[in-house]
Amino acid sequence: MAESADAALVSQAQSGDIGAFEALYKKYSTMVFRTAYAILRDRYAAEEVTQECFVRAYRSIGRVVECESLGPWLHRIAVNLSYNWWRQAQRYRILPLDFLAAGEHSARTESPQVALHRAEVSDVLAKALDTLGFDQRVALVLFYLGGFSLEEIAYVLDCPVGTVKSRLHYGRAKLRRVLEQLRQAEPEVVYEF
Repeated sequence: MAESADAALVSQAQSGDIGAFEALYKKYSTMVFRTAYAILRDRYAAEEVTQECFVRAYRSIGRVVECESLGPWLHRIAVNLSYNWWRQAQRYRILPLDFLAAGEHSARTESPQVALHRAEVSDVLAKALDTLGFDQRVALVLFYLGGFSLEEIAYVLDCPVGTVKSRLHYGRAKLRRVLEQLRQAEPEVVYEF
């Protein structure tokens, strides 16, 4: 149902309907921003990537084929732009996962102890994710935070599904090792994964 609604909006946007493209922007901009922010850990950079992603999408909307899923197509643009930004800045950090949880846990409903624990765990996860290479990090972000299927991630990253599986496997393995090292270094933080 969502894909047919997207297809209708894409068709309208291809016909020059700005309102249809605005609807697509409203639907996907937050997800694109979160992906860029998870990769770059820089709000300004993520905003720039999100804007550029939709500028490029607008210019290329005529090339979207009917059977193509819009979410993965937009994320492919965003990941490529994020990579370019990351490469130019020569840094890679990752966002604490609290922000990416999309407000599942409001600060108003958490006790200070729970909020502190969540912040500590997020910091530890951010340190662990910082140790991953760009490709592994992007695969993990898209899979776990974006909820993309293996096939969609393969499309976004322009690689075979087997490569996505490999990046996820080795990324998880490295995260386990790093988290175990951090656990030993900071035993006061309790991990619940």
